[in-house]
Amino acid sequence: MRLLSMLLPPALLLAATTTLAAPPVAEVKDVPTTYHGTTVADPYRWLEDSKSAPAQTWLKGQGAAARSVLDRIDGRDAIEHRLAELADAQGDAVRSLMRLPGERYYYLKRKVGEKQFKLLMRQGLKGAEKVLVDPEVEAARTGVPHAINYFKPSWDGKHMAYGMSAGGSEDASLYVMDIQSGRLLGAPVPRVFDAGIHWLPDSRSYTYTQTVEMKPGQPATETYMDARVMWQRLGAAQPKPVFGPTVTPQLGLARLDVGQLYTVPGSRWVVARTTDTTVPEGKLFATRLSGLGQPDARWQRLATEADKVVDIALQGDSLYVMTQAGAPRRKVVRIGLNKPVALAQAPVVAAEPKEGVLQGFDLTPTAVIAQLRQGTSVLLRRYAHGDTTGRNLPVPAAGTSWLTAAPAQDSETLLYVFSSWTEPSRWLRLESGRNTDVSFGLRRVPAGLPEAVVTEVNVESHDGVKVPMTILHKKGLAMDGRNPVLLNGYASYGFSISAFFGTETMAWIERGGVAAFINPRGSGVHGDEWHRAGFKTTKPNTWKDGIAGARYLIAKGYGSPKTMGITGTSAGGIFVGRAVTEAPELFAAAIFNVGVMDAVRVEESANGVTNISEFGTVKDPAEFKALLAMSTYHAVKDGTAYPGVLLVHGMNDPRVDVWQSGKAAARLQAAQAGLPDARPTLLRLDAQAGHGMGSTQTQRQAMAADMQSFLLWQMGKLGLKD
Repeated sequence: MRLLSMLLPPALLLAATTTLAAPPVAEVKDVPTTYHGTTVADPYRWLEDSKSAPAQTWLKGQGAAARSVLDRIDGRDAIEHRLAELADAQGDAVRSLMRLPGERYYYLKRKVGEKQFKLLMRQGLKGAEKVLVDPEVEAARTGVPHAINYFKPSWDGKHMAYGMSAGGSEDASLYVMDIQSGRLLGAPVPRVFDAGIHWLPDSRSYTYTQTVEMKPGQPATETYMDARVMWQRLGAAQPKPVFGPTVTPQLGLARLDVGQLYTVPGSRWVVARTTDTTVPEGKLFATRLSGLGQPDARWQRLATEADKVVDIALQGDSLYVMTQAGAPRRKVVRIGLNKPVALAQAPVVAAEPKEGVLQGFDLTPTAVIAQLRQGTSVLLRRYAHGDTTGRNLPVPAAGTSWLTAAPAQDSETLLYVFSSWTEPSRWLRLESGRNTDVSFGLRRVPAGLPEAVVTEVNVESHDGVKVPMTILHKKGLAMDGRNPVLLNGYASYGFSISAFFGTETMAWIERGGVAAFINPRGSGVHGDEWHRAGFKTTKPNTWKDGIAGARYLIAKGYGSPKTMGITGTSAGGIFVGRAVTEAPELFAAAIFNVGVMDAVRVEESANGVTNISEFGTVKDPAEFKALLAMSTYHAVKDGTAYPGVLLVHGMNDPRVDVWQSGKAAARLQAAQAGLPDARPTLLRLDAQAGHGMGSTQTQRQAMAADMQSFLLWQMGKLGLKD
């Protein structure tokens, strides 16, 4: 591995670039469309039929060309080796921990050296682990990676419902197994994408949400329409539809009202909640559990989208609801189901905080336990009955604390996972005000890492608004403008970046890199108002905040335009793509990771139509104008020199279709064709991956190595092998 301590001279960088194998050129077949008097060009519309022979040929050619270049970067393999080394040194990975009565624990675990997470359980914190589901068995049988998407044990611990999908597709089928024998009950149920599995209190039946079976030629936008909640009794031949637009038409549900039914032990009620699968705000209904599935079931309407419900929890005859209606930092109210009142009149049990934002909550027998965001840190706060102000619970330090799922609400003892920018995640048990570490496997800080400096700043954006950003680098790093810098942002759906320990970040830092994480408008770091300030017609604030962050990093000497990189994932593709196309002079390189690139056409896709609530629709004149503004594909200008761009996508992505990256790659390549100083635009594709969920450890490390080596190459820190 050769790590260059100085920037490659421009002539050397150019020479390296011009010797690259040219990727296939995309044929221009413009399909101009007029929206509200504005004609929009679309030269690569044909790539949207990504399974067609011409599109497949072009995509595979692009992927092969990108692979041939990435494999030539001198130092790429060393980075992948280091990422694997750090991951192994960190220890076993555990996630999605759930606790049920009787000290039964269920969780996903990937041990050191393993590729994929397995579903395990143990009785008691010191009990022996039992493997329930190993997706590697199915992967070995089929030759295709498999992953567990979700799981839900029955309350009595006798059965386990879980979803599994192949090739990163997230196209999960639902399985139910007898835990003691390991025997599957019946055939897997297809098209159960989501984790909305709920066992009834007697553990003899469960409900799940199933999407419709798509017919040949049916538009992709129909995928999530008319989803039904099904009720399946153990041993019964067929499930019964009990909720959904076509099942309960008297409720006036929209076709995109995708529902779940919530039940818990000790409650006589079943609560139905709908969303469009993207934003949490939807409808709420309740009925007696005894009437479930009956033709005369009397569903009471409790809330509509206007009530801005973001989380719920059922307990006895009460429904606890977190809402941001009239409370942009959120509050929790309680609805008595025997005599429900309008949400606006429901008594408050956890008041809107004066500082910070309530992220979510769980219930114990005597309290509401909320997760309170303060910047990138997340604290735990307890609201005892009658105490609407609450008090903070002891956590190890500034960082992120997430409660584990304990849906039975049977204990005051809390189990949570803690992580910080410099400390790997660890599980803790909080009882009587005292924390004790809990081991679910080997976990440690990898030895030999440099001491990291963490700096929190507020960056002044284009309109004077202060935007929070966290900067990490190793201690003693010179601020001489020569360091490789990577700016990371997301900023959609009110989702905020939280403090976390990442081996990828640590590998970047130990090479002398600077990692910056920004929460622009569109995130929820300051609550709903901050989210709405980067939402639909206000979306330009998102990438303008990112540009302000890059300028700050340059002005303070962290890096320079020759060493500045930027990245965004999924909806964060808007953040990175528009920052690069609006201010290309600021960046040497960019990573567009499974990104939304063509915002004008996104609603024509299966998952895109569900995102209208976040980004808007071309059918509305003002929202069309906003979508055009946030579309990277349409912002690319001919004859403009852009940074080096690596577009990353899985061919089986169900959330952002692969044609989004394909169209953007084609447009960037065409716009710079013939420019003497053009940097490469590479389209990295994985035929056995999707949106990132379900990828194996090996796939993730290979992708991260490609990303980091590409950035360092374009920044002049690595060269190409002959």
